[in-house]
Amino acid sequence: MLKSWLSPSLFSAGLIAVLVGYTSSAPIVFEAARAAGATPAEVASWLWALGLGMGVTCIGLSLATRTPVLTAWSTPGAALLATSLHGVSMAQAVGAFVFAAAAAALVGFSGTFERLMRRVPSSLASAMLAGVLLQFGIDLFGLFGDHRALVGTMLAAFVLARRFAPRYAVPLTLAAGIAVAAALGQLHLGGVPLRLARPLLTWPQWHLGTIVGIGVPLFLVTMASQNMPGLVVLRSNGYHVPASPLVGATGLTGVLLAPFGGFSFNLAAITAAICMSPNAHPDPAQRWRASVWAGVFYLATGVFGATMAALLAAFPAALIGAVAGLALLGTIGTSLHGALADPRERDAALITFLLTASGLTVLGLGSAFWGLLAGLAAHLLRRRS
Repeated sequence: MLKSWLSPSLFSAGLIAVLVGYTSSAPIVFEAARAAGATPAEVASWLWALGLGMGVTCIGLSLATRTPVLTAWSTPGAALLATSLHGVSMAQAVGAFVFAAAAAALVGFSGTFERLMRRVPSSLASAMLAGVLLQFGIDLFGLFGDHRALVGTMLAAFVLARRFAPRYAVPLTLAAGIAVAAALGQLHLGGVPLRLARPLLTWPQWHLGTIVGIGVPLFLVTMASQNMPGLVVLRSNGYHVPASPLVGATGLTGVLLAPFGGFSFNLAAITAAICMSPNAHPDPAQRWRASVWAGVFYLATGVFGATMAALLAAFPAALIGAVAGLALLGTIGTSLHGALADPRERDAALITFLLTASGLTVLGLGSAFWGLLAGLAAHLLRRRS
C-alpha cells in the first residue's frame, strides 16, 4: 500500500502540477491582493487560505471519489480583481468573495451545472481541452531558442525515458532539468526564508455596488472559464464523477475561507491534465493519488506561504515551462484524436479547438468559453440542417 503512494511518477505529477499552477499565476494573486490594499501580513493570509483550500479540496475530493480531482484558485478571477479592487475596502472585497462562492455552491449543489454540461458532445469537450493545452506544447519548443542547453537536455531525457522507462519519464526529465539549471547557475536557493503564514480574519461587509460590480463577474468568470474547462478535463479523460458535489464543495470552501483571503476555488483544468496524464501512472484508476500529492504540496504552499513563494521563484521559468509542455504532450495528442475522430462533428470540433487556442477574451470571459459556445452553435446548426 505504501509503495503505491511513493511512486515517483505520482509524486512528480503532483509536484509539477503545483509548480505550474503556482508559478504561472501567483503574481496575479499578489496584484489582486495589493489592489485591495492588503498589507504584507494580509497577502500572507491570502496565500494561507488559498493553499489550505486547494490542499483540502484536492485531498478530500480525490479520496472521496477515487478520481484525480485537482482544484485551483481562479486565475481569470484574480486578474479581474487586480483591475477592479482599487478603492474597495478589504471588508467589502471579502463580501464580494463570499457572494461569488455562495453562488457557485448553490449552482453546484442544485445540479444546474451538471445539467448544462450533459449537453456538451464529447468531441467538443476534447477539442476545448486540446485548445486549452496547445500553448503549452508550442511554448515548449519556443523556449528552445533562448534556452537550448536546458530545454534540449530535457527533451532528450524525455524521449529516452519514454523509450526505456516510460513510467518515470516526467520525474527523470524534471531531475535532468534541475541538474542542468544548477550547472548553469540558474537555481537561486540561497535566499529562501523559512516562515509560517498566519491567517488574518476580515469580516465581510455587504456593499451592493461591490457585489454587483465584482461579486457577480467573479462568479461568472470562475464558472465559465474555470469550472467548465475543469469538468471537461475530467470527462475527456474518462472520469465521469458527478459535477454537483465537486463544484458545490469548492464553492462552500470559498465561503468558509473568503474572510481569510480565499477569494475563489474551482476545478482545475491545465494542472489537472498533468495528474490525469499517462505519465502520472499507466493505470487511470491510480492517478487520483497524484492529485492527493498535489493537495499535500498545496497545503505546504499555504502553511509556508512566504517560503514557498521564494522557493518556487528560485526555479527558472524555462524549466517550469518545458516540463509542463512535456508532461502534457500525451494529453494533447489524445484530446486531438478524440476531437477529430468523428467526421460528422469535425467542423464543430475544429472551430472549438481553434477559437479556444486563440486566447480570445470578450466581456471578461476567456477563449475556452467562447470556443465551446461557437462549437455548440455549429454542432446544433449541422444537426438541424
